[in-house]
Amino acid sequence: MNRARTFKNLSSRGGSASGGNQRSILLLKSRFGKGCLIDEPVAPFTGYKIGGKADALVFPQTSGDWKWLVRFCRSKNIQFTVIGCGSNVLVSDSGIRGITASTRRVKKISISRQQVTAQAGALLDSVVLETIKAGLKGMECLSGIPGSVGGGVWMNSGAFDQEIFDRLAGFEVISQDGNIRRLSKKDVKCGYRGVEGLKGLTILSAQWELVKGDKAGLIKTRETVLRTREDRHPLEYPSAGSVFKRPKDDYASRLIDISGFKGVRVGDAQVSVKHAGFIVNLGHARAIDVYELLNKVRAGVKAKTGVDLELEQVLLGDIDEKHLSNNSSGRSRKRS
Repeated sequence: MNRARTFKNLSSRGGSASGGNQRSILLLKSRFGKGCLIDEPVAPFTGYKIGGKADALVFPQTSGDWKWLVRFCRSKNIQFTVIGCGSNVLVSDSGIRGITASTRRVKKISISRQQVTAQAGALLDSVVLETIKAGLKGMECLSGIPGSVGGGVWMNSGAFDQEIFDRLAGFEVISQDGNIRRLSKKDVKCGYRGVEGLKGLTILSAQWELVKGDKAGLIKTRETVLRTREDRHPLEYPSAGSVFKRPKDDYASRLIDISGFKGVRVGDAQVSVKHAGFIVNLGHARAIDVYELLNKVRAGVKAKTGVDLELEQVLLGDIDEKHLSNNSSGRSRKRS
C-alpha cells in the first residue's frame, strides 16, 4: 500500500511539523495512545538489527484498529507499510516514511479439534509448538522459522519439504479500502517463497486444517529440525535468514560458496562462514553495507555460474542503486 504523502517533517529530523501532520499525529495518538511511537528506531524490530527510524510506528490490536488505520492512511494519502517480526526484511538506513504498522500485538493462537487459527503477529514457531502439544501433524517441520504468521503466509515460508500452504485452509485479509474478507488458498496462486494475488492486501490471520499425529513422533521431529537449524545456521549473529531464493535444482548457498564469497565482508556485513546463504551483522553493519554485499554476491555468482539469484528478503525504505553509489565509498571489503 504505497501512498505519496509521508511524515518526513513531523520529527526533529525534518524540523517543525506542518499543521496537517500535527493534526494527523494527534489523531493517531488519540486512537492508539502508547501504541503510537513517533520517530521510532526500527532496528530493534528487525532480524538484522539494522535500519533507521519510522516516521510513525503503530501497533493495532483489533480488527477495528486495522480498519481505522488503513482508512486513515488512504484518506490522508499517507504511505503505509506493514512489518511483522522483521525477520525477512532489510530496512534502509534512512528509515521508513509514513506510517508503519506492526502486527506484534495481534498474536492470539487457538485450536478447535483439528483446526488451528492464528493472528498475523503470532510467531510461526509458537503456532507449530501449540499444534505439536495438541498432537496435530502438518506443521512440525516449520519449527524454528523466525517469522510471524502474516509474513509466513505472505511468502509461503517453508523448510524441510514442508510449506505454510500445504495445510492452509484460508486466511483473513484487509484491503486498501479497509474492508476485511476471507480468502481460501484457491483464491491465490502460491509457489516457492511467493504468493500471487496478495498485492494491496494485509494478512490479519490464518487457519490450517491438520490431522491427528503421534505426539511423541512430532516432538522428535521438532527436536531434529531445531538441532539441524542450530548446526547449520549462524544463529549467533543477527540476520534475516536466507538472502536469496533457492534456484531450480540447486542451492544458493552452494553457488555462493563455489563463487568464492563465503566470509566476504562489506563493513560489518558478512556472508556467513557457517552458511553462505546468510548475510550476518557482525555488530555495526548498516543497511547499505548489506545491500552492497548482496549485490556483489549476486553479480559474482552470475559471472561464475550463469545463475541469476533471486532476492528472497524484502527491502523497505530508500534502498536502491542511487543510494548504493552515493554511500559505498570508503568501506572495507575483506574476507575473514
